[in-house]
Amino acid sequence: MAILKILQYPDERLHKIAKAVPEITQDIHLLVKNMAETMYHASGIGLAATQVDVHQRVIVIDISDTYDQLNVFINPEIIAKTGDAEFREGCLSLPGIFDKVKRAELVIVRALNLQGEYFETQAEGLLAVCIQHEIDHLEGKVFVEYLSRLKQSRIQTKLKKRQYLTKSSVLSMNG
Repeated sequence: MAILKILQYPDERLHKIAKAVPEITQDIHLLVKNMAETMYHASGIGLAATQVDVHQRVIVIDISDTYDQLNVFINPEIIAKTGDAEFREGCLSLPGIFDKVKRAELVIVRALNLQGEYFETQAEGLLAVCIQHEIDHLEGKVFVEYLSRLKQSRIQTKLKKRQYLTKSSVLSMNG
């Protein structure tokens, strides 16, 4: 297993639309294992394949406190949703950035498991938010794109400043 590199917003590859997984192969099993290890290593609760520059419809989620309840969704699709809820979201592709996003309160998702069998599950609360957030990644959308233009502009400024400070500290260590 391996820790994969997580793409950082505003990397354009985060806007690629993922393709359906045609069959569950050993490569898909390995991808899921590596994605789970990467998510746990980064202390995340969800990760889409798009975030690790693999543009296939695969997501992993574990909202448990003990990181022992991994959910795997291959070719996930939301087949029903109801209600409105607002949650404070973050993203492994935007470390340190959090904001409230409105999403459906309850979703029903249809997906394949690692055995290639279809299943449906109903989710609400944090799990529903995570599923919607990760499926957005598969569609090439990042949660900050739900925010106002002003908030997006502030986030861009914060990210540019962070990038400048990181480059400055690397240059001073090498200089």
